[in-house]
Amino acid sequence: MNGGNGLRRIGIRRSLLPRRFTICLTTTLHTTMLQLAATPYTLRFHKPAPTSRGALTTRSIWFLRAWHDEAPDLVGWGECGPLPGLSRDNTPTFGAEVERFCAEFNQARHADVNSALVAVRSVAGDWPSLAFGVETALLDLASGGRQRLWDTPFARGEAGLPTHGLIWMDSPDGILRQIEAKIAAGFGVIKIKIGALPFAEEIALLRIVRSAFPSCELRLDANGAFAPHDALHRLDELAALDVAFVEQPIRRGQWGVMAELCRHSPIPIALDEELIPIANAGERAALLSAVRPQILILKPTLLGGFATCAAWIDEANARSIQWFANSLLESNIGLNAICQWTSAFGGVRVHGLGSGSLFANNIGSPIHLRGAQLELDYGRQWDIATLDSVQPRPQGS
Repeated sequence: MNGGNGLRRIGIRRSLLPRRFTICLTTTLHTTMLQLAATPYTLRFHKPAPTSRGALTTRSIWFLRAWHDEAPDLVGWGECGPLPGLSRDNTPTFGAEVERFCAEFNQARHADVNSALVAVRSVAGDWPSLAFGVETALLDLASGGRQRLWDTPFARGEAGLPTHGLIWMDSPDGILRQIEAKIAAGFGVIKIKIGALPFAEEIALLRIVRSAFPSCELRLDANGAFAPHDALHRLDELAALDVAFVEQPIRRGQWGVMAELCRHSPIPIALDEELIPIANAGERAALLSAVRPQILILKPTLLGGFATCAAWIDEANARSIQWFANSLLESNIGLNAICQWTSAFGGVRVHGLGSGSLFANNIGSPIHLRGAQLELDYGRQWDIATLDSVQPRPQGS
């Protein structure tokens, strides 16, 4: 079908969409009522994934389906799922909240995506992962249900999207083997988690890495492992190794100490976990004005979706703060959306995006990693049949 009249025909006013969104509409619809449904799904890791919060073997998510009641075969897909020990909406009642939101959404009888997006923003403060998932499903529906949310060369399958090589926590020998494999695959930017080993061992390891790969960009993620009293000393030691930046050197919530580190550190400081508890515009402005970091790490799953990330970017731009996008163990549905958003707004910087290859039962998709670049190969089809099998529509839809 021809989508020439685009946004008007499904009741979307471009002025009400988040201003960073570009809708690629391919399907014309009459104004109808929007519907939303969710079903839980458990992603299984190929092997345990070691993190600062323990090893992960599974990941609980909910697939979200959005559609118009008079065109049920045209579906937009999203996903939500808080991370245990990290997300602010990781509660035992999250599944019940997803069901409650879907029921209230359907009862509200939204006629267009604009009003539905307003409803999404109303829950982003308390339920950021849910907001990310619903927003993604609605944007996919508005752009024709093709999992093509932005019109960029990457989204069209015409260009790759560079990403960093993430090094998982391991023994020193294991970390070196991972780094060697990433460099051999073509990665020029390596991100290493630090804080799990004694600091002297980590410094020795990083010296070996820097000596062996002098041109590689090294990014470090401390996950809050440094004590406030010796964080600056450790940053001074790391500076000799030509580190690009260090994420979250101390635990979140210590704004005064973090501000001093950002002011005096010889290495740029990136805020990551520090952003998670921030739930509104006033808190965003207060944090960035008080701490003045050099960099923000934006994770749509943790922060409340793309509109919320756009608000962070506005605050960052106003203060000349750089930002990088990161995915966070999403299935290919969420990963695809984050990659396309990054390709639209992330410039030429190398961001931190996964490849979906960690999971044994991920949804088949065109996403794949070629060297150090993510690509969308549309010769590989989306396995929507798998999504259909795990997500039946409610009765009467």
